[in-house]
Amino acid sequence: LKEQVEDAEIHYLTKKQFEPLVSANPYISKIWLLDNNFNTLVQLLKKEEFHYIIDLHHNLRTFRIKNKLKALAFSFNKLNFQKWLIVNFRINRLPDIHIVDRYLETVRLFDVKNDYKGLDFFIPVTEKNPAEDLPAEFHKGFAAIVTGAKHFTKQMTDEMIIEISCKLDYPVLLLGSSEDAGKAVKIQLSCGSKVYNGCGKYSIIQSAFMVQQAKFIITPDTGLMHIAAAFKKKIISVWGNTIPEFGMYPYYPHSESCMFEVKGLSCRPCSKIGFEKCPKKHFRCIKDINADEIVTTAKRWIE
Repeated sequence: LKEQVEDAEIHYLTKKQFEPLVSANPYISKIWLLDNNFNTLVQLLKKEEFHYIIDLHHNLRTFRIKNKLKALAFSFNKLNFQKWLIVNFRINRLPDIHIVDRYLETVRLFDVKNDYKGLDFFIPVTEKNPAEDLPAEFHKGFAAIVTGAKHFTKQMTDEMIIEISCKLDYPVLLLGSSEDAGKAVKIQLSCGSKVYNGCGKYSIIQSAFMVQQAKFIITPDTGLMHIAAAFKKKIISVWGNTIPEFGMYPYYPHSESCMFEVKGLSCRPCSKIGFEKCPKKHFRCIKDINADEIVTTAKRWIE
């Protein structure tokens, strides 16, 4: 939108915790933050007299914002009914279109065309490279493995990560939040010094920096997967209860990137987001994935 529409001034509204993801984006003129200040924020937004609103959430909160601002709005179709059909009845009526391309439909009026350059992610120039503080053996190259995800049914098991890390015979950096730190300690103790526990040690920007420095990344369906795609990294994405058909697989990553999933499982997808435990108690969507095939792919990239 910024590159293709002359004199476009773009303001970006997001929750306060997501500010680091867009703070260094050169295409954004101003960032507005939602942080328990909804009514005050709306009053400030009204003073801006926006010409258009691009609503990529299309939920109750953004409906209230659009209703207050009275600007011409273009809203994203979340395809909730189609997702409900495939989750509950395994009837697939989802279009074979990535969510990014569906987002682009909201700016069709402005004649914005896909430039096919993929995603952007910008790291502030003031950010120090945290990879410099890794052990010496990591300075010649390392793989990054994302240990967690927002929901348990998206995560790889401890045993899978241990098997992959131990068989790789290559430095492995574990990335995740502080909630994943205990899990990462177990993995590190099982595999020794070639595994470095970075869980809870880095901000999202520092984690992005690590992804950028990694030779490749092994990850479930997470935000770091999309950041890796923005950096054109080789990605091994591991899919549990969610499915690529939802349209959120890596967008224009490195051409050798690949996805691992258990196809034909009658209970999958069990949710469009995820659960804190497997509803069927067997967690086959992750446990049936062949870790050796992941290792084989990764070793080929290392060699």
